[in-house]
Amino acid sequence: MGTTQRSYRVGEQIQKEISDLLLRGVRDPRVGFVTITSVDVTTDLQHARIYYTTFNPEETDENQREETRKGLQSATSYLRSELGKRLKLRRVPELTFRYDQSTEYGNHIESLLRKINNDGE
Repeated sequence: MGTTQRSYRVGEQIQKEISDLLLRGVRDPRVGFVTITSVDVTTDLQHARIYYTTFNPEETDENQREETRKGLQSATSYLRSELGKRLKLRRVPELTFRYDQSTEYGNHIESLLRKINNDGE
C-alpha cells in the first residue's frame, strides 16, 4: 500500500480509535486481548489494512487466531460506524484485519540466537 503523509496520519488515528473501541466498545468474547500493531491506509483512503496480535501469541493456536479474526471481522460495521463519528471522515475506509506475526518471528529468532550462543560455550 502506498503511503502519503495524509494516509499515514489517518492510519495513526484509525489505530488509536480502533484500539480504544476494542477495549471499550466491542463485547465479542472472540476479541479478547487484541493489540493493534499498525494500520496501512491506501493513498486514496479507500482501504485500511489493520495488523493485530493477541496477548501471549506464542500460546495462541491457529483456531484461536481464526476465532479472533472472525470476531474482528464481525465487528467491522460497528468499527467503521464509530470511526466515521470520531474521525469525521467523508468516507470511512474498508477495514481488513491481518494477524501480525512479527512478534512471534522476533521471539523465534531470539530463541535461535540464544541456542547458538549456548551451544558455542
